[in-house]
Amino acid sequence: MIEDTSDELNSNQPESQETITKVNGMFKDWFLDYASYVILERAIPAIEDGFKPVQRRIMHSMKDLDDGRYNKVANIVGHTMQYHPHGDASIADAMVQIGQKDILIDTQGNWGNILTGDSAAASRYIEARLSKFALDVVYNPKITEWQASYDGRRKEPVNLPVMFPLLLAQGGEGIAVGLSTKILPHNFIELIDASIKHLKGKKFTILPDFPTAGIADFTNYNDGLRGGKVRVRAKISQLDKNTLVITEIPFGTNTSTLIDSILKANDKGKIKIKKIEDNTAADVEILVHLPAGISPDKTIDALYAFTNCESSISPLGCVIEDNKPLFVGVSEMLRRSTDNTVQLLKSELEIKLSELEEMWHFASLERIFIENRIYRDIEEEETWEGVIQAIDKGLKPYTSHLKRVVTEEDIVRLTEIRIKRISKFDIDKAQQKIDALDEQIAEVKHHLAHLIEYAIAYFVRLKKEYGEGRERKTEIRIFDDVDATKVIIRNTKLYVNRVEGFVGTSLKRDEYVGDCSDIDDIIVFTKQGVMMITKVDSKTFVGKDIIHVAIFKKKDKRTIYNMIYRDGAKGPTYVKRFAVTAITRDKEYDLTIGTKGSTSLYFSANSNGEAEVVTILLRQVGSIKKLKWDLDFSDIIIKGRASKGNLVSKFPVKKIELKEKGISTLKPRRIWFDDTVQRLNVDGRGELLGEFRGEDRILIITQSGLIKTILPELTAHFDSDMVVLEKWKPNKPVSAVYFEGDKERYYVKRFLVEHENKEEIFISDHEKSHLEIVSTDWLPVVEIVFGKERGKDQKENQIVNLEEFIAVKGIRALGNQLTTDKVKQISLLAPLPSEDSEDEHLDDSEAIGHKANEDDDKEGADDDSQPTLF
Repeated sequence: MIEDTSDELNSNQPESQETITKVNGMFKDWFLDYASYVILERAIPAIEDGFKPVQRRIMHSMKDLDDGRYNKVANIVGHTMQYHPHGDASIADAMVQIGQKDILIDTQGNWGNILTGDSAAASRYIEARLSKFALDVVYNPKITEWQASYDGRRKEPVNLPVMFPLLLAQGGEGIAVGLSTKILPHNFIELIDASIKHLKGKKFTILPDFPTAGIADFTNYNDGLRGGKVRVRAKISQLDKNTLVITEIPFGTNTSTLIDSILKANDKGKIKIKKIEDNTAADVEILVHLPAGISPDKTIDALYAFTNCESSISPLGCVIEDNKPLFVGVSEMLRRSTDNTVQLLKSELEIKLSELEEMWHFASLERIFIENRIYRDIEEEETWEGVIQAIDKGLKPYTSHLKRVVTEEDIVRLTEIRIKRISKFDIDKAQQKIDALDEQIAEVKHHLAHLIEYAIAYFVRLKKEYGEGRERKTEIRIFDDVDATKVIIRNTKLYVNRVEGFVGTSLKRDEYVGDCSDIDDIIVFTKQGVMMITKVDSKTFVGKDIIHVAIFKKKDKRTIYNMIYRDGAKGPTYVKRFAVTAITRDKEYDLTIGTKGSTSLYFSANSNGEAEVVTILLRQVGSIKKLKWDLDFSDIIIKGRASKGNLVSKFPVKKIELKEKGISTLKPRRIWFDDTVQRLNVDGRGELLGEFRGEDRILIITQSGLIKTILPELTAHFDSDMVVLEKWKPNKPVSAVYFEGDKERYYVKRFLVEHENKEEIFISDHEKSHLEIVSTDWLPVVEIVFGKERGKDQKENQIVNLEEFIAVKGIRALGNQLTTDKVKQISLLAPLPSEDSEDEHLDDSEAIGHKANEDDDKEGADDDSQPTLF
């Protein structure tokens, strides 16, 4: 803002100098007017009916034109311009957005596709009419407040009498001057249920539901207020070992932008794909083809981490109330909408009661007028005033029971009754009409006296009439965070110059270390006993004489480092085992005691805690008797990296040689399955699957009859129709009862998983075949409930021991027919006890009770008083 410090410029100044003009008032008045206009008249919806002005005017124009038939959208847009002082393009765009939400407008023609992002056809080619729902809940001119349109030629509604939480059903988004709004769409049926709960005085919770479906985590939704966050994901599943299929997309994206983000991530090397096919039409279908050797599970997580397959939405509940912005949560919006609906229903009932009472009043007057032949009293009157007075006088003896006084307007209406109607007047029918009106009046008064019950019945009717096909589309789930470092494709090569102390991706003439990515960290150990962790870069100096370099995994407790070092130039030798779980990047850590001249004599990195055996050879000094012996690292306790270690020898060490490789000294990993997020974890969340060593696997069986085993990787994904998930025991048979579609009979089979790396279907591929029961018990038992057959007695239920019924055969075997009788139900009962199951139970108990040494790496980090080996 420029301020003029003087009223006029010095007259001696050159004429060419520019004049400084005050603009304070212009900014103050014009900008505030503009901001207010944008906020109130364009961008932010009103809380009363949930419409922005352009939407409200579109709906009003459609009602003006409504005759039950479709109208050209261009015609509706032109009609709306009588109320909306803006261009036709903005009106047409707003109308398309309303139509795509499939609530208020019945569309015909190409209205675009929210899944693909395709735009609608030109407004002259598409048609629209009001939906039955809109005609039911949006309009009632008798309870609508009206105002003059912008040019004063017409009347338009201040707010439409919407009797439904429409703003929450449709959602709303807008950017004004200085503020914005983002109200997410919610489920139609759930909104009605919540309104009913509110009317009953019960608590309720409403969560968004998106037209693009997908999966969403509403943990931090914060009732739609500022500061909340919703995480949305595409629904991705594995079609086969080299193909992923995306069938639902996150809200706010479309298939075009989603595919672009996947291709961009592939170009940057974040993920690795072969090609993408977009088969989207009425439903989303994006096929992601993977190169051979690429993990589908890892790629799914990578898609969530590096593409638009996962995104975050920040809701912001802002509406207009009494011409002022109001920040409010979705629960309060629903309460206000429901309360407003109750008041509108009350106004409707009051108007209806008034109309019925008016009809009852005139019907009663008409009966009195005709039945008592009062119309004959006017035959002698020669003036209009005389006619009025004669009728008024004739009515007075019979009007004491009426609900209001007789007015001159009533008498005028009586004079307008035709002679033909008087001649055909039926007293009984007239009385029946009055009685019917009495019943209707009583009904309306009852509704007014029980307004809440009436409102509840109103919402129940809406749900019954319009709720079909509006079930929730978005799956509610809690997400696990995806660790980008674990799923990124490592497409860059890492090199090291051990002597000069450089690591990086540009040292292509030096020693190759392995593949890496630009978000990885590198862990480096030098001969001086120094450790450092740094980011991957083209060339980084980390210290001379590098003895080990690798990609660093944060919070990795299973990679154990075995080290023997000499303290100082001539000091004793120590041995230590440690893990590195967390550090400060680019900081040097001394793994020795810190004496100058210390050096590492032996070092190994073991990804699964292996403990090798080494041979120690001493120099011949003085009268040392034992110059050679073996040291087993499994005898050394794993402690913190800062620990001093155990004494090997106080005499000089000549050489250390590897004698034999070791096995893991770490306890088996205890793995749980968290059903909420459908993921494995080692944090104790969900159901314990057991303790897993090196090659132990998990058995998975799905409802579709697919069986497979997998390694217990924490990045694994699981199908929604999974019925068995447990630790696999190779000698434990699987028992299955299934319906064979071709033979139309139930069959039983028992088999072992023969190929641990192969997915197999163990029921027939007939379209009617389906899995009835599957069990991994040693001695499973089922109960058969037979159906009633015509002309036969009801057969008693049959108990079948499947282990006795059929022997273990191959997975491809058909099995034995269970019964030839008509089956109503087959149920799995408690298994019979067996020695195998008792041993298995004992193993599980031991697994659950095993808790020792879980945090060994945290203990003794600074403990210098260790026992010596010799």
